[in-house]
Amino acid sequence: DQLVHAIGINGSHNHTIGCPTAGKLTMMKNTVDPMAVQSGVFAALMAREGYTGTEAVFEGKEGFMDVFGPDWDESKLFDGLGEHFKILECSMKAFPTEALTHTHLSATMKLVREHDIAWDEVDRVTVTTIARACDILFDPHKYRPESRETADHSLPYCIAAMIVDRQVTPASFSEEKLKDERIWAVIDRIEGEASEEFERMFPEKQPSRVVIRTKGGNEYSAYLEYPKGDPREPMTDEELTIKFNALSAPYLSPERQESIRDTIFSCEEYSARDFMRTLVR
Repeated sequence: DQLVHAIGINGSHNHTIGCPTAGKLTMMKNTVDPMAVQSGVFAALMAREGYTGTEAVFEGKEGFMDVFGPDWDESKLFDGLGEHFKILECSMKAFPTEALTHTHLSATMKLVREHDIAWDEVDRVTVTTIARACDILFDPHKYRPESRETADHSLPYCIAAMIVDRQVTPASFSEEKLKDERIWAVIDRIEGEASEEFERMFPEKQPSRVVIRTKGGNEYSAYLEYPKGDPREPMTDEELTIKFNALSAPYLSPERQESIRDTIFSCEEYSARDFMRTLVR
């Protein structure tokens, strides 16, 4: 009963829409999903204390199916309920960028590293992707990002940064990097094209084809179906450690980094309370 009420409480007032990640982006891009999670936790706490929520929030009059319909596949909600847990299918981001950029960045990184392609040798880059990625990540705002929030959702910018630096890290979106003339020299050489074949493969796969043509006439191509960090292409503990250290270095000493890292990697040995106490001390 508490679970039903928690879903009813949260579903009655919290609906995450896509526009915060489309076009010119603001700080809300980073907040919209965490706020949804916050709302879910708050709803669960309310339900635990006896607060009741709308029981027919999905199928009831003016519920989700009525308002956001008309086509709903109810099996997506109920098949495997209590037996199969979606959290086990979650990806971990290998790059601090929008999720749909990751396979393309992985393919680009593979090409520039394996073939030692310098940024000033690049004549044209063609990225084949799904239609949604073309629409969101290649729109005109994304070719001249003025903020970190827009840059890390700009596939042209991210690809250009990968070609220039052979990596994409939080530093790729600093104010200094946003003025890097090498990136602007490459970014207009990058184009996106939508593939109907890729569209049919998504979301089971996240296909990408990246073709880099050089001024010398060489052409290099890479095709990937999963980005690094996908459950089917998981990050190693070493890769997770490198990412954690890069993100936390400005704020934590090496000793504190190691302590938190060890706690997270052995979280199953802690109660929730002790785990949080270890992290925030």
